[in-house]
Amino acid sequence: MTFRARVIGATVGVAAVAVVIACLASFLTTRNAMLRSVDESLLQASHSSAGHLVGDDSQVTGSYFELVLANGQTVPKSNVPIDATIKRVANGHGSQVLRTVEFGGQSYRELLVPLPAKSVVGCQTGLCEIPTTSAQLFIVNITGQVNELRHLVRTLLFVAVGGLLLALGLGFALARTALHPLEEVTDEIERVAETNDMTYRVDEGGPDELGRLRRVFNRLLASVQSSQYLQRQLVLDASHELRTPLTSLRTNAQVLSRARDLSSEDLRQLTADMVAQVDELAALVTDLGELARGERSEGQPVILRLDECVDECVDTARTHARVKDITVETDVDASSVVARRDRLVRAVSNLLTNAIKFTPNGGRIRVTSRDGIVTVADSGPGIADADRPHVFDRFWRSASARALPGSGLGLSIVAQVVAELHGTVEVDRDPELGGARFVISLPTVANQ
Repeated sequence: MTFRARVIGATVGVAAVAVVIACLASFLTTRNAMLRSVDESLLQASHSSAGHLVGDDSQVTGSYFELVLANGQTVPKSNVPIDATIKRVANGHGSQVLRTVEFGGQSYRELLVPLPAKSVVGCQTGLCEIPTTSAQLFIVNITGQVNELRHLVRTLLFVAVGGLLLALGLGFALARTALHPLEEVTDEIERVAETNDMTYRVDEGGPDELGRLRRVFNRLLASVQSSQYLQRQLVLDASHELRTPLTSLRTNAQVLSRARDLSSEDLRQLTADMVAQVDELAALVTDLGELARGERSEGQPVILRLDECVDECVDTARTHARVKDITVETDVDASSVVARRDRLVRAVSNLLTNAIKFTPNGGRIRVTSRDGIVTVADSGPGIADADRPHVFDRFWRSASARALPGSGLGLSIVAQVVAELHGTVEVDRDPELGGARFVISLPTVANQ
């Protein structure tokens, strides 16, 4: 079922329920009012019948009453049918009864009032005592009122049918009017899907729900456009970065084809260069995989001891720092964060690797961690003020770093991991060591 059909069906359904309830309430109200009026007249007649002659309807306006004996005989005789209900009341086995009956093609309202044995009633000779139980039967013709009710029912049926037809027409009109803007948005979305033009933006409209849908769709288009741009840029940058080691490998492979003409020393150097270039390619491919994976890393975030992760990274970094006789100092206090362990270790390790790369031989690196804040400072040349806005860009490398090994992706991965953990990362110059100082701030949880 289409959304338009559901709107029309809901409109007609609500209108149908409202019309039926209104018609039923109108009929019941009229019927109850009519019967209440007739019943009150009958009850008034029963109260006014004392001392009147049985069958003397001239004394009781609007009704006729008679006496029904226990054997079913009536005084005076009449053509009113004496059924089981009347006989039961006349025999003292029932209480007062109000009911509607039909006979002779007419509708009547009857009131049965039981009389105990030895009741005294008016008769032609004065007052008469009835030795057995009996009943007084009051009856009034309500054929006119019943006909009016039937006419009312027919009228209400016409009103109900007319109301449903009107609701159906209004449902079509409402669905067409209400869904027209939605159809326009759908057409625009289909146009974007067909053309794949992520620069297109729909008219945001007003502050209503449809306007909100338009604004959300525009934000989605902007997000997809940004994602496509970053993907294209990543591919272009990656192809550019891969070109250099691949070209170098190709050149070395061509030289290696003349291995018999090379000395053993040149051959060893050539082989070492090729191994280094392959390692560089492998590191670049790994970093590209990290960036492409983004926040879709495996595993669920768990509560981790940040100080333990930092100590683990420092222990690994010290093995590389010994080659350059670099001292790695630590000041670590216990704190806990919610993160994926592999991603958090990768971010801290990248900062330490970057610090070792730029710290001169015999230099110092200081690592601190407390309250979710990790600081990595070195005694290297630092980062120029003009370069700081770009240090976390993909493949960006300062002029002084282009001669050093690396892909320019390490700090980008740091920024990506920190953003995934809802933290921040900043860089400035360390006032004591004089080199770069990177500060990661992460939300903490209670220590485990």
